[in-house]
Parts: sequence; C-alpha cells; structure tokens
Amino acid sequence: MVVRVTVLDYGSGNLRSAERALARVGATVTVSSDYTQALEADGLVVPGVGAFAACMAGLRAVRGERIIDRRLSAGRPVLGICVGMQILFETGIEHGVTTEGCGEWPGTVERLDAPVLPHMGWNTVSAPEGSVLFDGLDPQTRFYFVHSYGVRDWELKAGPGFTDPLVTWSEHGVPFVAAVENGPLTATQFHPEKSGDAGAQLLTNWLGTLG
Repeated sequence: MVVRVTVLDYGSGNLRSAERALARVGATVTVSSDYTQALEADGLVVPGVGAFAACMAGLRAVRGERIIDRRLSAGRPVLGICVGMQILFETGIEHGVTTEGCGEWPGTVERLDAPVLPHMGWNTVSAPEGSVLFDGLDPQTRFYFVHSYGVRDWELKAGPGFTDPLVTWSEHGVPFVAAVENGPLTATQFHPEKSGDAGAQLLTNWLGTLG
C-alpha cells in the first residue's frame, strides 16, 4: 500500500530532512503548502523550528491551523514535530510575549527551568504502556532534542466515553512533555528525523497508523 504524506511547508522547519526520513521508511512524500493537497494526504507532518510566534504567523499565512483542524475533525492523522508540536497547544510564552496557538490541546509552552539551555542533544523518554509510537523501542533509547521551551504541565483530562491521550515525558532541569498520542493527533518535541534508527522506527510506527 502506498502511503502519501505531505510535509507542510509554511516557512519553518527541517523540511528536507523530514522528507528524507519519511521516504527512507517507505512513504511517498510531498513538501507543499497547497491547502487541498495537505487536506487529502494520508498523513500530514507539521515540522517547526525557531520562535513560537514566528511559526504561528507562518502557519496562519498558509491556513495551516484550518488544515490541521479540518483533518482532525475527519479523523485524518497529523504529526507535529518540535515547534510543530508546541503550536498545537493553546498558548506560547517567549521573551514575555504571549502568542495564541492552534488550541488543539490546553496548555502553555514556556521556557524550561534548567541550568543549561537550549536542551540540545540526546535524551531518553518515558513512554506510557500501550504506546504505538514507541512500540519496539527499548526504554533506554535516546532521541535528539533541540529546544529551550516546552510544555511542563499536561492539562487535558478526557471525560467519560473518551480515551485519555498517551503522554510521554522527558526531563531537562524539569519534566516536560516529549510526545503525545491522541487519536489522529500525534506529536514529538524531539526530532525523529534526526534520531537515526530510533527515529526511523518511530516514523515507521506512525506510518503504520495511517492505513
């Protein structure tokens, strides 16, 4: 089965490295800002590097927040990476500036309380039981992070009849959200496309959810 993935081009993110990593694990990949193409792909990847506010401005310029919302309403998978994960939350606070995010999840992206920033390099994560994203990966597996901001408190609590999202944590000075699996919406704070074989396995696991 051919799996078609669009990497959303909104002026921010490691587009080509994400494209190469997804192609490596068997996806047919297009890098595009085209609204219809992004809506109709089997999977949408939203990368992101840099400042929260700049990423949101770029995303809105291509109607990216509408694409994400429409895909999720139809149960169509979305994967956010790094700042592409952060913008899925309600609010980002950087340098005293508060910016509204996509609001798919409640919560605030804020500066990590750590002696050394950015958090740059390899780190382990603590994935919950039942995770599909981390299936087949050793608990001591390390992933590649580059960030100074993150979500330090997970606020969403599923009500009756809804399944709680699976939240993966890591730590740099303080605990922070490293990944989320929430139905069709998945996100990682680390860069799977820069995480070698471990990242390839994680992307393979995500592609396996698209069928």
